[in-house]
Amino acid sequence: MDRLKALAPEEELAEIERLFAEKVFDLDGPVVHFPIRHHSPACAHHLLRTFDDYKPDIVLIEGPESGNPLIPVLADPATRAPVSLYYGYEDANGRGACYFPLLDYSPEYAAIRAAAARGIPARFIDLDYRGRPEAAEGGKSSAQDEALLAGSAFIGRLCRLSRARSFDELWERAFEIGGLGRPTREFVRGVFAYCTLSRMTYSPETLRSEGDLEREERMGAHIAQARAEYGRVLVVTGGFHTYGLVTQEAPGGQTGRRPAEEQAASCAISAAGGSRSAAEPEEPLPKDSPPTRYDRERGIVRKQMYPMVYTFEEADRLNGYASGMPYVGYYDRVWSLLARGDSQPYERAGLDLLAGLGRRLRSEGESVSTSDGIEAYGLMQGLAALRGKSQSGAYELTDGVTSSFIKGERTLAADRPLEMLLAMMTGDRIGEVAPNEFSVPIVEDFKARAAACRLNLRSTGRHRRTLEPYAKPAHREASRLLHCAEFLGTEFASRESGPDWVSGRDMNRIRETWAYSYSSRTEARLIENSIYGGTVEEAAEARIAEELDRLPVHHSGEAARWLLRALVMGLEALAGRLFDRLESALRQDGSFLSLCETLDSLERIRSHRRLLGVSGESRLKTLTDEAYEAAVSRLPGLNGLSPDEQPHAVEGLKLLHMHAAGRSGPASAAAGSDPDENFRDRLGELLAAPNLPPRLEGAAAAILVRLGALERGELSLRARAYIQGSPDQALRAAEYLQGLFALARDSLMQGNELLADLSGLLERLPHEEFLRLLPELRLAFTFFTPPETSRIAAKVAELHGLPAARLEDAAVDETVLRAARNLDEAIRKEFALWKLEAE
Repeated sequence: MDRLKALAPEEELAEIERLFAEKVFDLDGPVVHFPIRHHSPACAHHLLRTFDDYKPDIVLIEGPESGNPLIPVLADPATRAPVSLYYGYEDANGRGACYFPLLDYSPEYAAIRAAAARGIPARFIDLDYRGRPEAAEGGKSSAQDEALLAGSAFIGRLCRLSRARSFDELWERAFEIGGLGRPTREFVRGVFAYCTLSRMTYSPETLRSEGDLEREERMGAHIAQARAEYGRVLVVTGGFHTYGLVTQEAPGGQTGRRPAEEQAASCAISAAGGSRSAAEPEEPLPKDSPPTRYDRERGIVRKQMYPMVYTFEEADRLNGYASGMPYVGYYDRVWSLLARGDSQPYERAGLDLLAGLGRRLRSEGESVSTSDGIEAYGLMQGLAALRGKSQSGAYELTDGVTSSFIKGERTLAADRPLEMLLAMMTGDRIGEVAPNEFSVPIVEDFKARAAACRLNLRSTGRHRRTLEPYAKPAHREASRLLHCAEFLGTEFASRESGPDWVSGRDMNRIRETWAYSYSSRTEARLIENSIYGGTVEEAAEARIAEELDRLPVHHSGEAARWLLRALVMGLEALAGRLFDRLESALRQDGSFLSLCETLDSLERIRSHRRLLGVSGESRLKTLTDEAYEAAVSRLPGLNGLSPDEQPHAVEGLKLLHMHAAGRSGPASAAAGSDPDENFRDRLGELLAAPNLPPRLEGAAAAILVRLGALERGELSLRARAYIQGSPDQALRAAEYLQGLFALARDSLMQGNELLADLSGLLERLPHEEFLRLLPELRLAFTFFTPPETSRIAAKVAELHGLPAARLEDAAVDETVLRAARNLDEAIRKEFALWKLEAE
C-alpha cells in the first residue's frame, strides 16, 4: 500500500481500508468478498486458504447464471481443464456467443472444486452475457473481459512508476510472485485496493455503458438471496466489481432491503431463470431454452448453454483472448508445482522450460549449448533481484532466453529460440468434459466419427492427413466427414490439395491432403449447427435444404452443384430428393449457362459414380441427356450474352462438343457418322446470327471445322476480316482469337496465313492502340503450352527472315547498358556542377 500513497488521495485510501475491513474480508461476518483476477494462480491459492479459514456455507461465483445446472459437470473429476461454458443467444441483431473459460488455476474453477469437495453449494451469479455483446468481433465475447482493469489510467501510472512494460508484468511482480508469501488477508487487501483504484478512474456513465453496473445489480440480488438462506456466504468475483457490490449494501453489512423486499428480489431472480433455494433443485437449461421475462426485456429470443472443451492456445491472451494472463501453459506448470508444495515454483518452472527448450532446439539442429542455458538461468535470477522479485518469473525467463540464446541481431531467422519458448509457455493441452446429460448430440456424433476415422482430437496444433478415397473405404469415410465439417463451417479442417469437386479443378488427382485441428471453436461451431440436426449428416442435409429453399426453382445449375456436394459429403439419403429437385428445375431452366453447369456437374457425377455411391445410373444418364438437349436447343440465342458471360459460354460450347463426341460412341466414329446432327445445325444457326460476339464466333467456327461443317481455311478468313477491317474491328481480333484458341489451338500451327495476318496487324497498329489490344491478345495466347509458344515464336522469326536462335538473345547487350548508365551518371554530375536540372 505504500506505493499507492503516491498515486491516490489519502481519503480514497482510507475509504478503501474501511470498506475492506468492514465489508470485504470480515471472516466473522455473514458475507466475505474475495476479489480476484481471472486465471490468477496466486488468487486461486489464497482463495483455497480462505475456504479453510472462513468455512462458508455457500460460494457465489461471477459466472453466467444459466450455467448453474452445469456446475456438477465442471466439478466432476472426469472433467479435465481447460474447459469452457458456451452460451449462444439470438436477438433482433442476429446470433451471438459468449465464452466462460476455466483453467485448473482459475479462481472460479478452484472455488467450484473446493465447494464440491466440502459438500457445499456453488452458484453462478452473473448475467449470461456481457452488457455489450455486439462489441465483440463476430458477435462473440468473453464473459471475463478485463479491458477496463488493465487499461485504466491508474494502472498506466503505476506501470510507469514501477518501470513495468505492461499490466501483466506489473501483476506478476506484485501478486503472482510477490503475493505467494504474504498472509491471505494482506494479499486480498492489495488486490481490492488495486482494482478499486482502477475502477475509480471511470465515470458511472462509462461503467453503465459497458454493462458493469447492470451486472453488479444482478449479482447483488443473488447475494441478497443467498444471505437470506445461508449464514456464511463467500462471494468470488473480479476485483473490479467488488467495490460496486459492497457499496450496494447499507452500513453494518445489511443489504439495505426490508425482509419483504428481499423476498421480492428472490422471487424476481427465480422468475427470470436465476438461482433457486437449496430446497428447490435447479432444472437443466434445455437445449433450446425458451427466453425468460428477463431475457425478453433484453431482446433475447433464443438461448442455449453447454459445457465444452477449450485449449491452452485459445485461453492465452497473447493469442487474442480478452481476459486473464498470458503464458497459460507456464502458469499451469507453476500451479502444479504450487499444489505439490514446492516453495520455489517459479524458479522450478523456469528451469524446466529452459532445459526442455535446449533439448528441442538441439533436436532441430540449432547451435545451442548447455552453457547457454546456464547463462540464461543466471540472467533470470539477476534480473529478478534487480526487479525486486523473490523468484524469476515469465518475463525474466523470456528476457534471459532473448539475451543468451539469440546470437547477434534479432531477425526472423534468429528468433527461433524465443518463438519455441513462447509456444512452450502457451502449451498445447486440450480439455475434456465428463459425460453428462448436457452433451450436444452433434458434438458426440462428430467425435465418434472422427475417432473411427483415426483423426487426432487429443492435442492442439495443425495435423495433416493424406487420404486415398478411391482406393480405401476408410479413407472415403474420412473424406466425407472432412467435407461435411468444412461445409458446416466448423473451422476444423481445410483441404490443401486434391480434387475440387465443385469447381472441377485438379480432378486428375487421386489423393486428398487435409490440415485439421480440433479446438473449442470447432465445438462451438458444431453447437451452433445443432439447431439443424443431432448428427453431422443431419445438420449438413438440413443446411443444404435451407440453401435450396432460397434458390429459384428453375436454377438447375445450382441444384446440380448442391447434388454434387451432397454426394461428396456422403449424404446419400438427401441425394435422392436432390435428383427430384434437379429434374424439376432442369425442365424449367431457360439459361444456356445454367444448363451447361448442370451438364458439367452431371458428367462429373457419372465419371465418379462408384466413388460417390450413385446407384441409379440409368436416371443419371437420362438427366445428363436432358441437360445436353436443353443446352443445345438454346444455342441460337447466345448472341445476346454480356461480355462477362461470354467466357463461360465458350466453356459451355467446349463441354457440349465433348459430350456430342461422347454420344457418338466408338462404332459411330469408326463408321464416319455425324456425332450429333442437331448440335451441328444449332451451332450453324448461332454462327449465322447477326451481331455475334467475336469470342463466340471463334469458338463456334472452331467446333464446326472439327465437325466437318466448315473448311479449315474459314478460320483464317474470319480472322482476316477482323484484322484487316476497320480500326474497331482490328481491336476485336483478339477476342475472336480467344474463342478460336479455346477450341482449336492447332489452327495457328497449321500454315502461316493467320500468323502473317496477325504479325501485320501488330506492325501497323499505332502505339496507343497496340497497348489497348495487348492484354486481350495475351489472354488469347494463354491457351498454348510453353513448348507450343516456342514453336509459334520460331515460325514468327521465320516469317521475318530471322534465325530462331536470335530469339534467345537479350534485347539490349549488357555492355551497351553499362556504358549508357555510366554516360548518364557523368552527364548528371556535369549538370550538377553547372547547377542545371537533368530531365
